[in-house]
Amino acid sequence: MSHGTGTFTRTAAAALLATILAASIGVGLPLPARADSPAGSQGTRTLILVRHGLYENADPRDDDTGKGLTEDGRKQARLTGARLSAWPQRIGALYASTMTRARETAAILAEALPGHAPRLTRDLRECTPPTDRADIMAGLGPGEADTCRSRLEDAFARYFRPTAGGDSTEVLVCHGNVIRYFVCRVLGLDPVRWLAMTIANCSLTVVQVRPDGTMRLLSFSDAGHLPAALQTYPAPRPAAETMRGR
Repeated sequence: MSHGTGTFTRTAAAALLATILAASIGVGLPLPARADSPAGSQGTRTLILVRHGLYENADPRDDDTGKGLTEDGRKQARLTGARLSAWPQRIGALYASTMTRARETAAILAEALPGHAPRLTRDLRECTPPTDRADIMAGLGPGEADTCRSRLEDAFARYFRPTAGGDSTEVLVCHGNVIRYFVCRVLGLDPVRWLAMTIANCSLTVVQVRPDGTMRLLSFSDAGHLPAALQTYPAPRPAAETMRGR
């Protein structure tokens, strides 16, 4: 009996060590299934999140009539379209925020993706969700951050799910705040930490949603398809200003 107990103890210790090592490098462990995973799901959904191209931020018009892409922004979008056209999996859908800069980016991407007219949706529009930065929160109107968070949570529930049939790949053209919030949710981080990340214009952030509802971040802010001169990031703003309009 003592020999059997000792063997079990050594085996259990070895298994525990293997578990700790696997967790430390992020591989080899099964992920828990999501409770809201659709019944009968069979397909893996790959989401390619594209931040819009560089735009005319100084344009005094609003986000729906003005603030369109700059020439560099159009170049970024064309190069991104070329990369997506060579994507190893068939792209099945192209969604885009209704804001001008996202609409224009998606329209250029669609030129490289025949048969995929952008599906415009307001749930991918830019907004400022709650953050642990007091200076940012101080610049928002009453309830603004909570309204944003509620909309982004609805969007997350809509898009970040397995497919009901076979595997699928979809492109979402949206905004910096939106993508950073989604990434926090994918990684299981407190979403108020979204400002700890920054993201390049026309970069690709790729998320895989498995049949059991678990998720993996495959890449973040990948701008390798853009030459160095076209790899642009949001310019720092004074602390008193909000992150609105990114």
